[in-house]
Amino acid sequence: MVFSWMNVSILAFLAAGLAFALGPIVVSLLLAPKARGGAFAESYECGIPVHGRQAWVQFGLTFYFYALIFLAFDVDVLYLFPVAAMYPDTTGRVPFWQVLVFIAVLFAAIFYFSSKGVFSWPRRIRVSPRR
Repeated sequence: MVFSWMNVSILAFLAAGLAFALGPIVVSLLLAPKARGGAFAESYECGIPVHGRQAWVQFGLTFYFYALIFLAFDVDVLYLFPVAAMYPDTTGRVPFWQVLVFIAVLFAAIFYFSSKGVFSWPRRIRVSPRR
């Protein structure tokens, strides 16, 4: 392999990124106080003691479906921003049809989820209490 400063700069960039990401974790593991027992195992709600019922509330499964669908479509829409930025520089109709097929797949996914009843919100979510 031929020596290249580009390879060195890429490796230095990756090492700096890893140090930036893992540095705070290592520092917190080394310097954070180690709490054992006491209030360590109790529920914590923004520094306020828990009042009334338990802090562990079960959410309906519908919330998770909405979160996953939002995440999937949000990431897909993020792919459209670079396409929209580069679209004026393209020539021909091929990029137009590619974007149109991508959006058609997104709409097909929306119709599929709608046919499965994911977007129908129940009037009342019944949650049995934990025992």
